[in-house]
Amino acid sequence: MAPHPIIQAIIDFSAGAMGGTACVLSGQPFDTAKVKMQTFPTLYRGFIHCFTSTFRQVGLRGLYKGTSPALIASISENAVLFLSYGLCQDVIRFVSSMEKGAHLSDIQKACAGSLSSIFSSMALCPSELVKCRLQAMHEMEASGKIAIGQKSTVWTVVKTVLKTDGPLGFYQGLTSTLVREIPGYFCFFGAYEMCRTKFAQYKGTDKDSIGILPLMFSGGFGGACLWLTIYPIDCVKSRIQVYSLAGRQEGFMKTFMGVIRTESFTALYSGLTPTMIRTFPANGALFLAYELSRKFMMDTAGY
Repeated sequence: MAPHPIIQAIIDFSAGAMGGTACVLSGQPFDTAKVKMQTFPTLYRGFIHCFTSTFRQVGLRGLYKGTSPALIASISENAVLFLSYGLCQDVIRFVSSMEKGAHLSDIQKACAGSLSSIFSSMALCPSELVKCRLQAMHEMEASGKIAIGQKSTVWTVVKTVLKTDGPLGFYQGLTSTLVREIPGYFCFFGAYEMCRTKFAQYKGTDKDSIGILPLMFSGGFGGACLWLTIYPIDCVKSRIQVYSLAGRQEGFMKTFMGVIRTESFTALYSGLTPTMIRTFPANGALFLAYELSRKFMMDTAGY
């Protein structure tokens, strides 16, 4: 028996939140290094230099800077993403003239994931702006873009945004977030579902019974495909959100072309190494937590 749509939505939302929490807790230091290298590529020779410099200058807490907004960002994004993912699968069935509850192909699920990212972007953008600013605050002060000695907490960043730009200031970088998420989550869900399908065929079982390690590998593979596809766009987004601390920034295209003109195309891939190191444990943990918590809630509810 299929669960009531409201029950299904609550389960998808809650499981997405669990997955988002697992993702952040397993990969935050690598995400901090990524943002620092994206926004200040000339300050660091590579991932190890960025990691050790941050640890030496600010301590271990510097690598976990922005964890609170990162948790808020990841929980809100993934809760809305997986809630929308279930609903968007119904939209794909409607568009494809399929019966409600009919099995979707991996490509159709990828399309549903891409569509659902539009909604998750609206939840993600404000908290990710706060996270990125906190992560790069030390470099903004060191480069002279902002005054030295500013208190860097979630609340002070929020107050600064509200004071200088108003509530809409939290959506600086929304265009680049949407440009990043829509193709990125097509690759994310497509690669995840295809990988699970291959494991199921190899093991002669269904996709829900492939085991923990294949499930985590499928999630990590999906994350790797996402980041390899959209990384330059993410770099532009990070710059817009961080540099806007020193004043209003140009839009997506002007920032993108400015980086290529002044720093070369390779600057858009600064920080890729910690991102790829992070993606397998973080996204593996995300899908493991999502699938297991979703299955537990479905079983508890008697479906």
